[in-house]
Parts: sequence; structure tokens; C-alpha cells
Amino acid sequence: MVLSAAGWAPVPIRTHIITEKDDIVDVVIKYTRPVAESGDIIVIAESPVAISQGRAVLSSSMKSGLLARFLSKFPDKDGSLGTPEAMQLAINEAGKFRIILGAIAAALGKLLGRRGDFYRVAGRDLAKIDDIAGTLPPYDRYIVPGPKNSKEITEKIYEKTGITTVIADINDLKCVDILAISGKVKERELIEILKNNPLGNDDQQTPIVVLKRIRTREAV
Repeated sequence: MVLSAAGWAPVPIRTHIITEKDDIVDVVIKYTRPVAESGDIIVIAESPVAISQGRAVLSSSMKSGLLARFLSKFPDKDGSLGTPEAMQLAINEAGKFRIILGAIAAALGKLLGRRGDFYRVAGRDLAKIDDIAGTLPPYDRYIVPGPKNSKEITEKIYEKTGITTVIADINDLKCVDILAISGKVKERELIEILKNNPLGNDDQQTPIVVLKRIRTREAV
């Protein structure tokens, strides 16, 4: 078991392949009930939440326009909008006007040596779009935007379990975006804990993690 920062240890929870037929609240409670206890933190990857809401879009069904094909040439290779289909989804989500303003802001920001202006202007939710790479089949052919009503979901799980619950967008570049927290944990502390990305949306099939505080000998 790899230890997280700040004295926490992650317990990855393997699940079935979550689909739009699942209620994510019921899924999380079912799989964490044998493991999670008071004082733990339940962390849920954002993509399965969005998938359970029916938000995944088959890439081949997304018809990309000229604007999407043009703008998709500019994001970094590690970005999530590097294909015309993903950029078209961003346009559908935010509208052409905001996307064009974001692109202009990104170009000006690049001249100043600054990053992230596209999302600051076009909308931070667009950064949560997951392109087709790095996702467990059959969703390796889908583009997945961020989930809706994240706070409502964490609140329901927290009310039913009494255990702090979090929905997070994490990648292997140590970037952590907390979408919602219900319970007793500070966002700054949580970001530090999750930098090593204990979640696994690929063949690990562990989109849920229970964080347990490591008890020191002095605390026992």
C-alpha cells in the first residue's frame, strides 16, 4: 500500500464498470460499506459520476465543426481538448462566444508566459472534460465532461454514511481539482493528500478510494 501525504493511507475500491444505469450514491455506499468507518474520507473520481449521469458522449458521434478542428491544434498534448471531438464538446457546453474569448485570452496569456487563461475565461468546468485516452473500455471510445450537481451527491452520501465524501478530478501530473466536499476536511489538506493520485479509472477499475488516517504508535 502506497502511503499518501499527511499521514493517510489510500484503500482503492474495485467496482464493476459504472454505467448510466447506475445510481452513483448507491454504488458508493455499497462498495465502501465494508471498508469505510468514522474518521475516513471517501474519494470518488469525477468521470464515473458523470458517466452515471448519462453525460458520456461517443466520440464517433460527435461531428466537429471548423472552429473545433482549428482550435484543437493548440492545446498542449497533455490537455483534454486536443481532439476536434473534445473541442466540439467544449463548444457545445460553453458556446462559441466563450470558447473564442477563451482562445484569445490563451493566446495573449502565452505571450506573457502565463498558462490557464483559456479555462479562466471559457469556464473552469471545461478542464474537467476527459478525452478518449486512458479510460476503461467501453468508455475508451467516449468523451466524458465533468459531472453535474457534485455537491448534491457528496451531501447525500455524507448524510447516509456520516463519512466525509469528496468528488475529485486528479491526474498523474499531480494536478488535483476538488469538485465537492461534504464533511470534515480542509480542501488544502485534501489536495496535498491526493497529489499521488490513488484513483484508477483504467484497468485498475478503482474509481473509489477510502482514505484512512495512519495511527502512530504514540496515538494508540
